Amino acid sequence: MDQLLRVMNFCVSSDGIGAGEHQTLERPFGHVHPERLFAWAGATASWPMRTDPGGSRGLDDYFTRDFARGIGAEIMGRNKFGPQRGPWRDHQWRGWWGDEPPFRTSVFVMTHHPRPSITLSDTTFHFVEGSPAAVLDRAREAAGGKDVRLGGGVTTVRQFLDADLVDTMHVAVSPVELGSGLRLWKSPDELLDRFHLEVVPSPSGVTHHLFWRR
Repeated sequence: MDQLLRVMNFCVSSDGIGAGEHQTLERPFGHVHPERLFAWAGATASWPMRTDPGGSRGLDDYFTRDFARGIGAEIMGRNKFGPQRGPWRDHQWRGWWGDEPPFRTSVFVMTHHPRPSITLSDTTFHFVEGSPAAVLDRAREAAGGKDVRLGGGVTTVRQFLDADLVDTMHVAVSPVELGSGLRLWKSPDELLDRFHLEVVPSPSGVTHHLFWRR
């Protein structure tokens, strides 16, 4: 069976915005407060950063729980890993997630400024330069026959969509308008020439958009 490239639990607003502008160390999502996009996932019982018992079950929890199933590697853009631009000035920066990142796989960070790989717990970050297709080849090799998750951010997902490399995609659309920021789409209908689409509303208010190749 072919290894799939999957976008999973990617969150956007009702006007298609997945992150704000002007990212800083203190504001990983720029001017957009992440709670406005991720509240549905954070409320679930399977949210990996949950520190207290409880949380919701049902549809939202299914998607949160399924995040790591069958995944052998992840690809992300440099700005998902951290706020630095240009040559790496601070090699002490090891990502937003602390000493135990939630990925538990090899992660390929796309950058024009490679640096040595780092391992934190059971996650190894590789900093790689290359086209989306070339990086995907490396991630598939590392995935050991499992699928590869395309983690984002928005610009990186768009690059892989434009290169026609994405096989399946789950986008959670929150019922908020953000007005400005990094936009995944103007309308999900833009992708219907290449993908089937099923839209599933959740009691939490988000609408899960499930895409798979035609």
